[in-house]
Amino acid sequence: MSTHIHHGDQDPARRVDPLDGLRDPGGPECDVFLTGTVFLDIIFTGLDSAPVRGTESWARGMGSSPGGVANMATALARLGLHTSLAAAFGDDHYGEYCWDALADGEGIDLGMSRTVPGWHSPVTVSMAYEGERTMVSHGHEAPPPGGSAPFPSCPPRARAAIASLTPGRREEWTASAARRGAKIFADVGWDDTGRWDLSALAGLEHCEAFLPNAEEAMRYTRTDCPRRAAHRLAEKVPLAVVTLGPDGAYAVDGSTGESAEVPAIAVEALDPTGAGDVFVAGFVTGTLADWPLADRLAFAGLTAALSVQEFGGSLSAPGWSEIGAWWRQVRGYEAQDQQALRRYAFLEDLLPERARPWPLRRAVPTIGFRA
Repeated sequence: MSTHIHHGDQDPARRVDPLDGLRDPGGPECDVFLTGTVFLDIIFTGLDSAPVRGTESWARGMGSSPGGVANMATALARLGLHTSLAAAFGDDHYGEYCWDALADGEGIDLGMSRTVPGWHSPVTVSMAYEGERTMVSHGHEAPPPGGSAPFPSCPPRARAAIASLTPGRREEWTASAARRGAKIFADVGWDDTGRWDLSALAGLEHCEAFLPNAEEAMRYTRTDCPRRAAHRLAEKVPLAVVTLGPDGAYAVDGSTGESAEVPAIAVEALDPTGAGDVFVAGFVTGTLADWPLADRLAFAGLTAALSVQEFGGSLSAPGWSEIGAWWRQVRGYEAQDQQALRRYAFLEDLLPERARPWPLRRAVPTIGFRA
């Protein structure tokens, strides 16, 4: 089975290493470690409205791509970070496609991942309309691996690790990763218990940064303002980042008291799947590269904005040639807001010498055709 998908920036002239000059021979080979569930995402776009019960809706566009934790892994790899992913893959065609797309296509290290015989891949169907999405998912938890060690009990040495916190659930690997020098970045999902108890987020004490959205931040801090919530969270973690949706993002460095806010970039969204994951990947990249806080926020918002203009959560993640093409295009506007240009001027020294023309169109992601 062959796969016909876009696989990031393979041309060396378009590659960027954001950590160039920061690596040393004794440092970890892995920049970022993460673990989670890989889904096969099937995305329908071009729906004029939500599906109506008892009727058939036709979408103008459709694509398939690895989803779930693959969204963030792909975004990290396309930004030039050496990424290690621990995940279970089914031994069906969906699992084979996802493995090939991530390992061969994106260069993600799957050395800690495994194929599970007889286990079918989790699947999500996502329907994008009116700037939002509705998802239906199906899957079963992968059976535990053989042997005495839990999976993954000992993550590789890494500069950073990304965790998804769940109330009342402790992931032992995060403590192990932190002890080995990794900076832990964490997001969080909706609290189905309704308690919104910050103390129930096991592992938060190991985090370098916590990145909830505005609603989650306000609920966890019992505040009515996302910026106030960010300051309250910065009392618990060194760095609190709250995404504000169409208003951008706000961050507070608890160690210095510095705060920064960057507005969102207005774009026409084709598919918002995975935009939050891409935002986290952009922020992690800037943090590991030791950029100023405002630059990290701006870069994370830019990568997320570019991602929603394409199909899928993982294959829509921008690489450096997309970022470079965007920068060259916006600088060409005669009536461009000069303040906005200055906000992204730090990109100038990072971008590859050559970039493809804007606007960019990737190949439509698909399971593939027989050769």
